[in-house]
Amino acid sequence: MKQFIFYFLLIVSAQSFATAEKYVLEPDHSYVTWHVNHFGFSNVSGSIDAQGTIMLDEAALQNSAVNITLNIASLETPSLKFTDTLKSGKFFNASSFPNATFVSNSITMTGKNTAKVSGTLTIHGVSKPVVLNARINKIGMHSYYGVKAAGFSAAAIIKRSDFGLGAFTPGVSDEVKVDIEVEAKKAS
Repeated sequence: MKQFIFYFLLIVSAQSFATAEKYVLEPDHSYVTWHVNHFGFSNVSGSIDAQGTIMLDEAALQNSAVNITLNIASLETPSLKFTDTLKSGKFFNASSFPNATFVSNSITMTGKNTAKVSGTLTIHGVSKPVVLNARINKIGMHSYYGVKAAGFSAAAIIKRSDFGLGAFTPGVSDEVKVDIEVEAKKAS
């Protein structure tokens, strides 16, 4: 009987894993934007390109997984001088820490198309837990690419000082509002 239960659980867990399909982020339509308050006078925004994969289980979205890499060299703001400062050793130190990563460790569905995606965010060599509030925009055939695709939006607020990026606080807000847009195509 114990052997039967073991094999049954093995088959069920293998089937659960087999239902997850790999999706690759479409680089032209996947990015992260961030916003900080600048000495109370304005809100400064910038963006970073995102790449990575999603193991998407449509039947049980909570069994999906996300692995995203942000290329710090792709960071942009409206000001070239400000962009260069952010990439320098004063902030991100892109030459020593060229990437930031987010790897999910659990997904909790909060509604039909909403979820909390918990994971580990690593920036500047520091890893911290982060929860993304995510919305599933659409999963289906992409009319332009002719393949199955998935689109998601997510948001979080992080403290930059948690990652060793606290320069100019409190003038420049420690809290950073992060917005994420992802369009991913099913891998062939």
